[in-house]
Amino acid sequence: MRIIFMGTPVFAVSALAALYAEHEIIAVYTQPPKPAGRGQKERFSPVHAWALEKAIPVYTPKTLKTNEAQQEFSALGADIAVVAAYGLILPQAILDAPRLGCLNIHASLLPRWRGAAPIHRAIEAGDTETGITIMQMDVGLDTGDMLLTKSFTMSPLMTTATLHDALAMLGAEAIMDALRILPLPATVQPEEGVMYAAKITKAEARIDWREEASVIERKVRAFYPQPAAWFMYKGDVFKVLAVEVAAGQGVAGCVLDEALLISCGNNTALRILRIQRQGKSPLAAADFLRGFSIKKGDSLAI
Repeated sequence: MRIIFMGTPVFAVSALAALYAEHEIIAVYTQPPKPAGRGQKERFSPVHAWALEKAIPVYTPKTLKTNEAQQEFSALGADIAVVAAYGLILPQAILDAPRLGCLNIHASLLPRWRGAAPIHRAIEAGDTETGITIMQMDVGLDTGDMLLTKSFTMSPLMTTATLHDALAMLGAEAIMDALRILPLPATVQPEEGVMYAAKITKAEARIDWREEASVIERKVRAFYPQPAAWFMYKGDVFKVLAVEVAAGQGVAGCVLDEALLISCGNNTALRILRIQRQGKSPLAAADFLRGFSIKKGDSLAI
């Protein structure tokens, strides 16, 4: 097939590579380069960089709502467009341009976790199963008809980093399967069970020690590696990168021993296993405590 691929982050690269091996990628659409690093040099998205290595034409429009952008897209003469975490809204004119429309690789079992952060939210909510949905796109936010799903059982220790990688590979498998057996019967998404996966903000990643330890533990995994769960202590920001629920109780945020056992809400506690002080490298808790003092009786809730 003649395919336009539309994606931006690392998550999308696995699918692009799989499609490239069996189909003709006539163009890649991705987010424009952004300034990064100390020199503020423009940095290509992971999809952009991969496409350049393969000499695939790359388009980086800031919007697809203009007549010029839509005519340029239509003139490519694609059989189908495959979308994976692209980052721009696709107007109806774009959705209608390819002969077979636009298929989206979505990292959840729709209708649960529509929106920007389905992987993070699945972990945060304590889901035990997630997966990939191949969806025929419409103008709504992840509301299109479902064509194919692949389920994935989540480990209770999974972080967003590990689940992301697993679902990226599963997404590549799913889109390849879907294209091999098109046309597929379309299933309308049920109205029950709709959940919205809002974009993660740094503010919500701040730890509230009044929550139960199990809730905080899920958030630590959900927000790793970015933006990372964090707390303030003596004017510094500390990122919490790994924890485990442990026995203990006390006033929320109180340090219960000399090894970073912290009291949480409802008479629960968790132990910090890996931590990073602002501007420093991540460290195991024992190594961190050799260079920085957080003592029994201190409070992390202020």
